[in-house]
Amino acid sequence: MQSKKAVIFFCIAACIAAAGFQSCQKAEAQTLTPTAQAETTVTPPVPPLAGEPPVVYMTTNITPAGIMAIYNSLGLRASGKVAVKIHTGEPGNPHYLKPDLIKDIVQNVNGTIVECNTAGGVRRATAAAHYQVAKDHGFTAIAPVVILDESADIAFPVSGGKHLKENFVGARINEFDFQVVLSHFKGHPMGGFGGAIKNISIGFASSAGKSWIHSGGKTKNTGFRSADQNAFLESMAEAAKSIQDRYPGKMLYINVMNHLSVDCDCLSRPAPPTMADIGILGSLDPVALDKACVDLVYAARDSKDLVQRIESRNGMLTLDHAEKMGVGSKAYRLVRIDG
Repeated sequence: MQSKKAVIFFCIAACIAAAGFQSCQKAEAQTLTPTAQAETTVTPPVPPLAGEPPVVYMTTNITPAGIMAIYNSLGLRASGKVAVKIHTGEPGNPHYLKPDLIKDIVQNVNGTIVECNTAGGVRRATAAAHYQVAKDHGFTAIAPVVILDESADIAFPVSGGKHLKENFVGARINEFDFQVVLSHFKGHPMGGFGGAIKNISIGFASSAGKSWIHSGGKTKNTGFRSADQNAFLESMAEAAKSIQDRYPGKMLYINVMNHLSVDCDCLSRPAPPTMADIGILGSLDPVALDKACVDLVYAARDSKDLVQRIESRNGMLTLDHAEKMGVGSKAYRLVRIDG
């Protein structure tokens, strides 16, 4: 993977890796990236190996069956009252994960779709409007929907944070025992890219909590629109840490790499994708998952625009800081579950 000099660009709002092995033991050595090893096609699930990096599963089958195949490969069953964290999509945006694509997994885990309000300026800034968007986009037709901060937020402590000592999240998160984090991986105008880490940081943050993260822990004013870029990126990692600490062993992560615009699903008029769809990936480690997705972007021949977006925002800093915080590992094994 080529590396380029990152340009820190201010704005608001990694190829394939894996320790390829046969019968989960014999590895075929290929040098691909500093944090990734060779891949192989195996039959899941792959049992965890002591001292080995986390497994990231991948399929190129971007269908409901593909999502279910990834979920079944992970080996962790969602239990209790299950939340499925998604992005409902800003009206006018065509790229968010559609109900027909996610319906099978949501209903298989008897899940409730959850989201939080934005920090203002768009249609999903109030609970009433956000519920209407969820209905208009078809989510209420496949499962119950809860806007977690519809009435209040609560503070989760951040252990070892550089910028944040607490993270403000939608209060109704405490109604749920397990989190299925279902993310649309794509670019992002502020973070460079958005995947699992963004979905559990900014995604679970209340309106005020979003401003808290964007400002690096300086203000909850929902009118806030500027911050030190690196402080914002590191604060996302710190907020993700607080969610992970709240649900130890009770979270799993799936990223869908389609409609790979450089922009987020929060924009009503995003840039059209200039690269082809890649697939669906899943892991019990959100850092490993996002790193695998980034590596696949860099490996793609048509990813110039998205690579530029990631580098211009210094986007990899979020994963660097998340690894330092103990959220997960940038090293991983990529295991394909189809040909």
